[in-house]
Amino acid sequence: MSATVLSPAERTAVAGAGLRDSRRRRRRRRATVTAVLLAVAGALAVTALMLGDYRLSAGEVLGALAGSDEGAAGFIVRDLRLPRLLLGVLVGAAFGLAGALFQSVLRNPLASPDIIGISQGASAAAVAAILAGGLSGTWVSLSALGGGAAVGLLLYAVAWRGGMTGNRFVLAGIGVAYVCTSAIGYFLTRSDVKEAQTALRWMTGSLAQADWQLVRTLAVAVVVLVPMVALVARSLGLLLLGDEQAGSLGVRPELARGVVVALGVALAAVATAAAGPVAFVALIAAPVARRLLGDGALALVQSALVGVVLVVGADVVAQHLLPADLSVPVGVVTGAIGGPYLIWLMVSARPRAS
Repeated sequence: MSATVLSPAERTAVAGAGLRDSRRRRRRRRATVTAVLLAVAGALAVTALMLGDYRLSAGEVLGALAGSDEGAAGFIVRDLRLPRLLLGVLVGAAFGLAGALFQSVLRNPLASPDIIGISQGASAAAVAAILAGGLSGTWVSLSALGGGAAVGLLLYAVAWRGGMTGNRFVLAGIGVAYVCTSAIGYFLTRSDVKEAQTALRWMTGSLAQADWQLVRTLAVAVVVLVPMVALVARSLGLLLLGDEQAGSLGVRPELARGVVVALGVALAAVATAAAGPVAFVALIAAPVARRLLGDGALALVQSALVGVVLVVGADVVAQHLLPADLSVPVGVVTGAIGGPYLIWLMVSARPRAS
């Protein structure tokens, strides 16, 4: 039986139909993944508001959020538990988005703020403010913000050789991270034990300091930065095609790369300033999001949602699922999750074809 020979017009029509079908399947999967992540984040948020010394039902939580309960439930939800939850949401979204930006623009899965020194720079500045400057509260957060930004500028300057490559930026970041870690060790060894405990608690990554002022400050920063990320998302997507193709489509590669790195530094710095360096969230949020989508495209929204799920879920575990005498900051739980995941990522990575 002879095979059917298609005309050029028929082959073009078949190829176009296949492309449209592939795009529909990718959009359907992207929408499904986003909806599932939103549902999981919402369920975790309600659970976080229900649990505690004074347990509430889901109906009481929703009533308090709607403002219909002015009694004990309303006070507990709105004044005691909601600031901590919102801080976790904002921190998770900022770290997840920062990790996705760094890993996409530097094309390196290890390029996350807690690997390339941004978090360590913020931590070193905060520890110096606590132990050497005797500062607390907002001043510690501002110091952390300045430290993270300074490390970002230093990395860009060190990595620049007529252009910036991801490997050079990451290697320079690892070196800077060691320097910052040494500075932290110096301050800790020269300080009083009680003061060192305060600094160590902050460095672990915790949501315990949440209040409405801190939430409002971080929310303003995130609201300013996220639309800027949306504006550069198209340029970032074109950079994934290569500098030459991105340039032919009207993108200035080095300018776009610099803006994306600056936004990643800013998001990581404000999140660290608010809650300390919550470990591994920025590193694992984007790979998890991309695996869920399975199309290799940018996953900025999904990475932010995975970050929210990780931080809020880890805080629920840290507060309510561990025995009372084992209660730990959220950064300990994310570290316990992220360490094995990183090992699994290394073991399961496929070797490149020669």
